[in-house]
Amino acid sequence: MNASLLPGSIPPRLPPTNLQAEQALLGALLANNRAYERVSEFLQPDHFADPIHGRIYQAISRRIERQELADAITLKAEFEHSGVLEEVGGTAYLAQLVSAMVGIINAGEYGRAITDAWLRRQLIDVGETIVNNAFGVEGELSASEQMEDAEQTLFSLAAKGGDTGGFVSFEKALTGAINTAEKAFHRSGGISGLTTGLRDLDRKTGGLHPSDLVIIAGRPGMGKTALATKIAFGAARALLTEARERGPDVVPKSSVAIFSLEMSAEQLAGRLLSENARVSGDKIRRGEIEQKDFDAFIQVSRELGALPLHIDDTPAISMSALRTRCRRLKRTKGLSLVMVDYLQLMRPAVGTKPDNRVLEISMITQGLKALAKELEVPVIALSQLSRSVESREDKRPMLSDLRESGSIEQDADMVMFVYREEYYIQQRMPKQIAFDNDEKFHAAVEKWQSDMAAVHNRAELIIEKQRHGPTGKIDLFFEGEFTRFADLDLHHGEAD
Repeated sequence: MNASLLPGSIPPRLPPTNLQAEQALLGALLANNRAYERVSEFLQPDHFADPIHGRIYQAISRRIERQELADAITLKAEFEHSGVLEEVGGTAYLAQLVSAMVGIINAGEYGRAITDAWLRRQLIDVGETIVNNAFGVEGELSASEQMEDAEQTLFSLAAKGGDTGGFVSFEKALTGAINTAEKAFHRSGGISGLTTGLRDLDRKTGGLHPSDLVIIAGRPGMGKTALATKIAFGAARALLTEARERGPDVVPKSSVAIFSLEMSAEQLAGRLLSENARVSGDKIRRGEIEQKDFDAFIQVSRELGALPLHIDDTPAISMSALRTRCRRLKRTKGLSLVMVDYLQLMRPAVGTKPDNRVLEISMITQGLKALAKELEVPVIALSQLSRSVESREDKRPMLSDLRESGSIEQDADMVMFVYREEYYIQQRMPKQIAFDNDEKFHAAVEKWQSDMAAVHNRAELIIEKQRHGPTGKIDLFFEGEFTRFADLDLHHGEAD
């Protein structure tokens, strides 16, 4: 006697299916092809538990996509012609499906019920794989690697219907390259990627491109966060503008994620508010603002509130947590850009124990690059520079100044340095006590003032590495009072 049938034994559990929903939906599709519009975006033939139902759905889909009628009569003729009519139950079964139909209004609900049952079956398979791996069936995988593999499988299941990666034909790759070139051709300014909000930077780079890891580095006080925030804001505003072109109430299909490990979300929002309302952040903190300033805040906050920006200010976030939150945001709100401020404050993925700090940073940069490729979005990561910059006469940064890194330079598709000569000249302001007489002191002050005037409100963005384009220097306008970067009009000496 089978042990599973003994009194008191637990009957075997069968995989989740909803055959009635499958029959009812197929009947609705055969009776009214318009019902296909309610399920075509998410329902696939392999979602059906009964392979015969999946085959019938595939035939219906194929005919409707070709703008041909799909009903019991046309499907009977098609199945007869291909010699599979009996395999799908024959004419009687097609007629039975039509009698099981539901209204077109309910088609979407039945389609979701079918997909839900399929997802549950996939989850059971994933769970069995996780259990087998944990018991050591796949002994070559460490525990942390098993977690990463399980996370990746679940993300693929949620975002792509369980499809896994594989070879891409060269023809498909060429089509993608042509589409990118076409975007640049039709867009003003020749921008193929996501705009940075900075004219000259877009011209130099073509915008921010999917799968790219961009490093923005600089010494403290150079304005790294302000520049990165400006770029994130410019990208979010472009997404909003694109949506509003389709209608005043259209919601952007994608968004920008900012991971602020150093500043709180409120502080970051305050910085954006200060920049756009053109009110000093220092005055805001001290409460030294007038009614007109407060009115400007209200107006600007309404405009900024519509931006598709999401801020996560979790301190010392791990690479695995950041990856999970980005995947979730892409699935729910769409994702076009990720900004991390800054990578030295991150922790590597849970379960990893790097031997030293250099290896730890290497794992983080590799993780960020992998995230950019997986989600097909640009990732901007801020980085500190070593103190060796301060010991040189010319304090412009070089790639070798990247802190705790050989891998930052290696993994990044683009490395940019923020440099402000004004910051260093300001620190060299003459002090009278250092001079023998007033004449020398006044001469030194005049020289210092002349030097300051030459670099006032000026910043340099040095592109030291660009995998797919030229390197070089871009001059930017910088207002320290509002921590604001903007394009520099060299002809008129002021920002656009």
